[in-house]
Amino acid sequence: MANIKAAQVKELRDKTGVGMMDAKKALVETDGDLDAAIDYLREKGVSKAAKKADRIAAEGLANVYSSGNSAAIAEINSETDFVSKNEKFQNLVKNISKTIVENKPATVEEALEVKMEDGTVGSVITEATQTIGEKITLRRFAILEKNDGEVFGDYEHMGGRITVLALVEGTDNEEVARNVAMHIAAIDPKYITRDEVPQETRDHELNVLSEQAKNEGKPANIVEKMVQGRLNKWLAEISLVDQPYVKDSDKTVGQYLKENGATVKSFIRYEVGEGIEKRSEDFAAEVQSQLGKK
Repeated sequence: MANIKAAQVKELRDKTGVGMMDAKKALVETDGDLDAAIDYLREKGVSKAAKKADRIAAEGLANVYSSGNSAAIAEINSETDFVSKNEKFQNLVKNISKTIVENKPATVEEALEVKMEDGTVGSVITEATQTIGEKITLRRFAILEKNDGEVFGDYEHMGGRITVLALVEGTDNEEVARNVAMHIAAIDPKYITRDEVPQETRDHELNVLSEQAKNEGKPANIVEKMVQGRLNKWLAEISLVDQPYVKDSDKTVGQYLKENGATVKSFIRYEVGEGIEKRSEDFAAEVQSQLGKK
């Protein structure tokens, strides 16, 4: 058997766009012959997945899986929202979240190399891309660890389009933690408390509010009070504990937590596709263009 070098694997990946493990396997099977390895990948259908590598995957699902004192939230993307209704895709998302909790990789790259029942995470995603017919990617994940006396709260909105993992301390009441996660999913706070807002972020907002007040032509002695009032309002809007509780607007989230002897230690909120520049296309026109190629 040929001694496969890293440079050979890289060259094959560059030429085909397949994952590292698929490239290495192809070279092993063909005794290091690059051209034969390319044919091998084509014969196995792996290169079909590579052809989808330049597509934009901005749909999909996010999922939370917890086991003992560990929990993970992961976002797996697809090209269309139709795929999120596919049972195979839904099971893939759950299995990847479970695998991440069990193995605790540090990066997406490490996660792709973790072994699952039917191969690595990366190879399983490649197989799903071929079967489902859309580009599928593991975009991001995060892992939280809790201590005894703390509890995880998770909530999935629209089946996983918006997903939250929260860590709550001071209580073992899972319903309280879930209610907080539900609020975070609905209202999208940026920080737990206003004390967490970076000074740079505060200063930027203060400058914007000051310019707004000046442009309104208010007297100088009024401007300062107006700006401080608006800054406080803005801080309350982005801080979890200051927000009106979504299930009872007569109290804040902070008051709800205090009633239950709890505090939020951390939270992660994933909204599928956020930050990805989505391709805007006329779907009917795309179908027509494909028909025209027949």
